Amino acid sequence: MKKYIVTITLIATQILFAANNDRQLYVEKYKDIAIKEMKRSGIPASITLAQGILESGCGKSSLALKSNNHFGIKCHGNWNGKTTKHDDDRPNECFRVYDHPERSYHDHSQFLLKNTRYKFLFDLKPTDYKGWAHGLKKAGYATANDYAHLLIKIIEEEKLYRFDERSYKPEQDVYEPEIYASVNIDDYKITPFGGEVVKENRIEYTVARKGDTYEKIAEEQGVMLWQILKYNERTKGYPVIPGEPIYLQPKRRKADVKYKTHTIEKGETMYSISQKYGIKIKYLYMKNNIEFGSEPEVGTVLNLRKKKKPDA
Repeated sequence: MKKYIVTITLIATQILFAANNDRQLYVEKYKDIAIKEMKRSGIPASITLAQGILESGCGKSSLALKSNNHFGIKCHGNWNGKTTKHDDDRPNECFRVYDHPERSYHDHSQFLLKNTRYKFLFDLKPTDYKGWAHGLKKAGYATANDYAHLLIKIIEEEKLYRFDERSYKPEQDVYEPEIYASVNIDDYKITPFGGEVVKENRIEYTVARKGDTYEKIAEEQGVMLWQILKYNERTKGYPVIPGEPIYLQPKRRKADVKYKTHTIEKGETMYSISQKYGIKIKYLYMKNNIEFGSEPEVGTVLNLRKKKKPDA
């Protein structure tokens, strides 16, 4: 009898170890994507990873393996991509199919950002994983009564909250060359929700199209409106000019090293120049000893990296 008890205990220990190992492998594989999505959308990486672990069975569910759907997101009326049938709350329900797990992570962020019932969650701090867990349950993300507690348990057991700190950065570029072979991975990010995302001065931006508004671009790119306005130094009501860069990340204090100066041409403004090179406009004024708000004459040479001497 004692032998059987020892054997059962050993089997239980092995099962528990395997479950924990599956979680750790899942976290290691997808943490960089979750962190990058957090920095883009504001959704805690811990929450995203915990949901992925729970919803996909550490990536081993049939929906995750066959359809790359890690979050159990159903088709809904606005989905135009591939679909699959899967038994859930009801038999033979429609679920989204993705060509890569990363698309699933991106769509998970978009799903929460675009649905008004989750809007209150974005008032929480990214480090408030408990608030997010209970909020998701309250908003109806899942029907299980203990959904919030399950998420919190996973987060605390795997210490996923460590990824929610602002200082934590992805260890690698999560956009894989074999998936995006048609573009230069250093310069472009492809999103199914908006236009191409390009880089200037190591800052991601998209190019405004005819009919675009800041609200429309924010929705397409999965960025909050206040972020778009702040990053582009605008307030509500400004029109978007087709062809101008719209930054999805904060501009910098100086231009890229390859740009030292810029000679002002007809039709250019200090703002348009700051957008062209990804420089915060106040630093462009400061570097050139120009009174903020004034517009220099055509032909003026502006410094883009070093501050001009007062008598220059």
